[in-house]
Amino acid sequence: MALHRSYLVVFALISTMIPVMTLAKELVVGDGKGWTINFDYQAWAQGKDFRVGDKLVFNYPVGAHTVLKVNGTGFQNCIKPPASEALTSGSDEIVLATPGRKWYICGVGTHCETAGQKLFITVQPQPSSVSPAMAPSPVQSNMAPSPVQSNMAVKDTVNYQLFFGVMVAVVTLALAF
Repeated sequence: MALHRSYLVVFALISTMIPVMTLAKELVVGDGKGWTINFDYQAWAQGKDFRVGDKLVFNYPVGAHTVLKVNGTGFQNCIKPPASEALTSGSDEIVLATPGRKWYICGVGTHCETAGQKLFITVQPQPSSVSPAMAPSPVQSNMAPSPVQSNMAVKDTVNYQLFFGVMVAVVTLALAF
């Protein structure tokens, strides 16, 4: 019986962690366009909720572009760091490990300066707890949801995942004792 309770306690603990692990998301920069020239990356980033643990994926043809992490001045003036710092795989993944402002540019030719191939985002910390106040506001039926409302729907989904995980843990612990 004690072994049975131990298994239930372990299951309860794991079920509370699974929803938290699903909070991180993968964002393909530029969506279907990928990392390319003459694309408005600031418009793409507008309304998106970047969080610690999320992963940015830069997709582009190998040799056509690079990804360089820069500071604010490097972003404004398209100042390229040494080529040895460039990501060049064509499917570069960057895990957003810390909150704050992040800047990325292309280091090929004048892609940053003349073609606007640069991205600025602000990364938020992961919430320590999810509040019920994150529920989405009603959307009028004749209008498409705005990016902010779409993000709220994602947060709402996360609320349900957390709620489900906590409920499974509570029921499991109740059964164990």
